Amino acid sequence: MASCQSAEALKPDAAQDLTWAWFCLRAQQKHEQMAANCLRQMEHVEVFNPCIRFQQVRRNRKVWLTDPLFPGYLFARFNWQDSLTRVYYAPGVQSVIHFGNGWPTVPEQVIEEIRAAIGPGELRVISDHLTPGDQVEIIAELFQGLKAVVTQVMPGRQRVAVLLDFLGRQTTVEISAQCIIKPALRR
Repeated sequence: MASCQSAEALKPDAAQDLTWAWFCLRAQQKHEQMAANCLRQMEHVEVFNPCIRFQQVRRNRKVWLTDPLFPGYLFARFNWQDSLTRVYYAPGVQSVIHFGNGWPTVPEQVIEEIRAAIGPGELRVISDHLTPGDQVEIIAELFQGLKAVVTQVMPGRQRVAVLLDFLGRQTTVEISAQCIIKPALRR
């Protein structure tokens, strides 16, 4: 994927002109967004920090979380000779990925493929859209912890009808959509 270029290959007198290239940056722990914001304020630096937004159960409630697609990493496009030091020492940046004297670049095509997959705004929302037949777990109210199958979605009322095994028989129950979650979303 990434091509490894030596420092000499990035000099302007090299046969290949790499004045601007994408580099992978290591962010300080849990500081990807801060690093991206600081880098965006710099002239001649383009930043790509893809994130995902999803729901997760916290204290028996569904909450929306936004996490980096690549925890601990982000991408920046800049002129290696002019901006390396500024980027390297930007707040939130731990380092620009390098291997000895080699400074690997990320091909433009790879960045474009990730952008296409993520969508606009560097954010991909992972929906927990419910459809009849989905297996779910009840996370609140009377039936907490029970597994069920969605039989009907009532979006106007933000409720769903689920079929669950209760007291030895299958029973249909109407419950708030906020009280159920797909098991894949529970961590």
